[in-house]
Amino acid sequence: MELKKSMKKSSVVICKYFHVRAQELSSMFASELGRHTYITPTSYLTLISSFKQLLSEKQQETRAAIQRYEGGLGQLEFFSVTITGMQRDIEELQPKLVVAKEEAEAFIEKIKKESADVEEVKAVVNKDEEYASAQAGEASALKEECEADLAEALPALEEALRALDTLKPSDITLVKSMKNPPNAVKVVLAAVCIMQNIKPDRVTDPATGRKVNDYWGPSKKLLGDMGFLQSLRDYDKDNIDPAIMEKIRSEYIPLAEFNPANVAKASSAAEGLCRWVLAMELYDRTAKVVAPKKAKLAEAERQLSVIMELLQAKRSELAALESKLAALRRDCDQSVQKKMDLEAQARNCEINLQRAEKLIGGLGGERIRWANEAKNLSIKFENLPGDVLLASGVIAYLGPYTSYYRSLCIADWVKFCTHHRIPCSQNFSLGETLGNPVKIQFWNLNGLPRDAFSTDNGVIVEYGKR
Repeated sequence: MELKKSMKKSSVVICKYFHVRAQELSSMFASELGRHTYITPTSYLTLISSFKQLLSEKQQETRAAIQRYEGGLGQLEFFSVTITGMQRDIEELQPKLVVAKEEAEAFIEKIKKESADVEEVKAVVNKDEEYASAQAGEASALKEECEADLAEALPALEEALRALDTLKPSDITLVKSMKNPPNAVKVVLAAVCIMQNIKPDRVTDPATGRKVNDYWGPSKKLLGDMGFLQSLRDYDKDNIDPAIMEKIRSEYIPLAEFNPANVAKASSAAEGLCRWVLAMELYDRTAKVVAPKKAKLAEAERQLSVIMELLQAKRSELAALESKLAALRRDCDQSVQKKMDLEAQARNCEINLQRAEKLIGGLGGERIRWANEAKNLSIKFENLPGDVLLASGVIAYLGPYTSYYRSLCIADWVKFCTHHRIPCSQNFSLGETLGNPVKIQFWNLNGLPRDAFSTDNGVIVEYGKR
């Protein structure tokens, strides 16, 4: 909100006067018409808040309108000044067009020669690329063969890992808590211990009295490890010790108990562990078959790498030539574009000159009207402090009153504002100060009478909601 210091002080006095005068008007209205209205502290606060908000909005709105008219006047002045410049530009463009045409023709000849050199190198590179592509095809076939072999083992491995994911800590705890586990459970956990390279305990066999390997004690410790299941998921399946796999294949895989279907009868958790061991065995067996093929693949990829390195050098040479040719073409394009731009510029100058002359001729009469509008808006801007203060007073206090009492009070307020040097319109109108012509027309189309009093009431209702 833009307001001089002296006006701010006067506004305080005027706001107080508005409030007191509204109280007097309320008493007069009740005395003469028997209708009661109420002037409250809230009314005074509405006056102040409306004044602060509306003055800022209307100052911005009016300033923007002034700038639009002044901008239009500036454009008219600009067109008047530039017409002479356009005429001069057209004369200066002609010799530049001749030079641009000669430069474009020279570039075109140079591009023809460079293009022939590029095509020669490109033919060599294409031949080498065909050979490299054949080598890459062989390597790809080997890779697919390796992947196909591994694919036979991967489903079982993935199924085993999914089985691990279904195991809950309670399942593991249940197995661990078995005091006399079924033999199938002990066999599976022994195999898991071997896969984890965990040593058995040496215990005395009650039947023979001899020391034998027992994995149940280490198994329970393993099951008690919080990271047990994760260690199975992260197991390094590509580097399993051959001795471990030999022991699994010779001592456990052949056992009738070592079968997921049989183990499932004893424990679902042990079944998942059994599937994991079997999946690791299948994967290891498959990996042994794939290993020679992987070695052959590595050699093929090494040879391909050498070929690709040589090919890349030739590609780089070709890229350098193509880059040089591309730069030359860009320069040529720029030269041709420059010529076209100059031609377009000359045409546009002619068109703009005609349009400017036509515009100046057509808007000559508007110049005076725009200047008057800008002047009137400037006067309105100067009167905004008083007009908005009056409008805020009407919104805060005068909504309930009839046209006669409202006009009586507004006339008194206008005199008081003028007396205290707050600029305002002597013929103040709430509709002209705050009303939006488009919105007022909409109200009229929807049944609002077109008289000033009804329009003012519409404005009071709209701004009274804020």
